[in-house]
Amino acid sequence: MSPENQSSVSEFLLLGLPIRPEQQAVFFTLFLGMYLTTVLGNLLIMLLIQLDSHLHTPMYFFLSHLALTDISFSSVTVPKMLMDMRTKYKSILYEECISQMYFFIFFTDLDSFLITSMAYDRYVAICHPLHYTVIMREELCVFLVAVSWILSCASSLSHTLLLTRLMSPENQSSVSEFLLLGLPIRPEQQAVFFTLFLGMYLTTVLGNLLIMLLIQLDSHLHTPMYFFLSHLALTDISFSSVTVPKMLMDMRTKYKSILYEECISQMYFFIFFTDLDSFLITSMAYDRYVAICHPLHYTVIMREELCVFLVAV
Repeated sequence: MSPENQSSVSEFLLLGLPIRPEQQAVFFTLFLGMYLTTVLGNLLIMLLIQLDSHLHTPMYFFLSHLALTDISFSSVTVPKMLMDMRTKYKSILYEECISQMYFFIFFTDLDSFLITSMAYDRYVAICHPLHYTVIMREELCVFLVAVSWILSCASSLSHTLLLTRLMSPENQSSVSEFLLLGLPIRPEQQAVFFTLFLGMYLTTVLGNLLIMLLIQLDSHLHTPMYFFLSHLALTDISFSSVTVPKMLMDMRTKYKSILYEECISQMYFFIFFTDLDSFLITSMAYDRYVAICHPLHYTVIMREELCVFLVAV
């Protein structure tokens, strides 16, 4: 997608990692070992959950699907990378690139939705322990997993379809900026949708700012869980601010475009805050795990240094 590229897009040349030729074998072995460890480790988790009847619980049901997702996520890009490390001509076809992007977004979203389901499971276990088996019945667990797959599929499909329109193989013009089609809204409805999206954005920002303010002012909320929650609120504000202001601005202008550099920056921060959101939710899930499984040692384990370390990582 270089701004100077004016050739027809039938395939993309991959630069690969800046590794010296004599170090290729070492790095190939290293990445292959990491990939096999990921695959075999998650397969072992799935096998143990299937074989041990004591692990047939909602949490481990979600965990088995999460293990499958991690295997699939790793298999989207790593095998291609390993293959390219053993060949001189590194390229990927346009169709392969689009497919890889689809499954990359799909399994990223699925991972987030499954972690959210696991967090809900822990919430029920903590806040409604006597009704846990009634609420977290098998039908609900299957429903949550099914919804996670459906939403992930819809999200990745929408992103991929937009990407195919942007990266059409027939596009031979110089790429200095991208024209944005925007939402298919009639001119007379622009003001209504602008007000609607502006209201949703302001609600998100002000709501999360209120959460952060309350946590800071109330000393009773100075706990690890609310420490993570305040950072999650900041992440949600930042995530919304990556795309929504630009979308709102474009809804009030006729010429809708984004510069190449702005597009790359926007993509970077979009992925950054998406991943940060997932990692913070994982930290919150670990906090609940310690609170449930090691309540007497909770204050010792979840000390301030560990919380800061988890957020920093």
